Amino acid sequence: MRSSGRNNRDSSRGDHRGAGGSTPRPKAGGKRDDKQRAGRPRPEERRYDVGGSGGSGGSSDRKDERGGAKGGGPKSGAPKSGGSRGAAARGGAKGGPRTGAKSGPGAKGGPKGGPQRGRGQAPARPREYDAQVEERNRARHNKPQVKTPKTFGDQEGERLQKVLARAGMGSRRACEELIDQARVEVNGQVVLEQGVRVDPEKDEFKVDGLTVATQSYLFFALNKPAGVVSTMEDPDGRQCLGDYVTNRETRLFHVGRLDTETEGIILLTNHGELAHRLTHPRYGVKKTYLAAIQGPLPRDLGKQLKDGIQLEDGYARADHFRVVENTGKNYLVEVTLHEGRKHIVRRMLSEAGFPVERLVRTSFGPIPLGDQKSGWLRRMTNTEVGMLMREVEL
Repeated sequence: MRSSGRNNRDSSRGDHRGAGGSTPRPKAGGKRDDKQRAGRPRPEERRYDVGGSGGSGGSSDRKDERGGAKGGGPKSGAPKSGGSRGAAARGGAKGGPRTGAKSGPGAKGGPKGGPQRGRGQAPARPREYDAQVEERNRARHNKPQVKTPKTFGDQEGERLQKVLARAGMGSRRACEELIDQARVEVNGQVVLEQGVRVDPEKDEFKVDGLTVATQSYLFFALNKPAGVVSTMEDPDGRQCLGDYVTNRETRLFHVGRLDTETEGIILLTNHGELAHRLTHPRYGVKKTYLAAIQGPLPRDLGKQLKDGIQLEDGYARADHFRVVENTGKNYLVEVTLHEGRKHIVRRMLSEAGFPVERLVRTSFGPIPLGDQKSGWLRRMTNTEVGMLMREVEL
């Protein structure tokens, strides 16, 4: 009897599968086995499409049934017919195919293979909208710059102590002390407070009455050796002043001249106005020379030179004369004059009867040669530049 019952159930299951293609589902709330807890499908839920075995209706019904099972459709233990199950799966089951609009009140999800848009992709914008955004960005960045009041930004000019420190007057702290001591003038007015802003290209600065060169001017003093031509370039290839100032960022020129055999100090700068005034007879900048001559010398030689010596191009007068050293017939005399005519010292002493054997210029205005070695070039200090400018009323 038991075997006949099992055979009847098998036959009925086969009849149902052949007729409608639907299979009774397990009842809800039933006992789960180990495979179900591991997330694997039950053996009775596995479906295999067999072409032509149950007809076209049976195949579509099985697909709809699988969609309903995955989407969480209603479960019951009773077998369902093929036609009614297919209609329910397509109309109200959550696992039905998804289109642009909802097919029913409960159709929220669809099968994994259905057409759906990715969650992380933004909707495409039209090109006209992108063009408008780009135009707005360009208009925002192309607006003219608004000039804010001085109280809302960097003030014009530089701080005075910074300008003085860059000019070589000391550290910023030392320059601030100079301002506190009322030793700094700007355009003729003494500065008594810190933080004053100035224009280094237009304003005039003085420290202790001496002008401070804050612009990009260069001032050098060279101890010219004998045999060097007082030009920046020599077409004959002789050694000249330009050989001592190579690799300079700006062009320098010499202040005045020294003949080829005369040694001593000669100034080089790029300050045209200062160079012009230093050589102009109106300002009478004095130059001092040491001359080696042969004696004996008369006592009135100094008076003759001061009174004036008649030369081919007029009288030449010395401002000062003295004997520095005397060894037998060898005399070393010092002559100071403010004229700058060619070979003026040599011609004066030769006209007085004492030809010069060696001549060295030891000072140019307030700038002494000192112990500077022959052929050495040094940069003048700001104090020396200030003294030169005061000498010519700059």
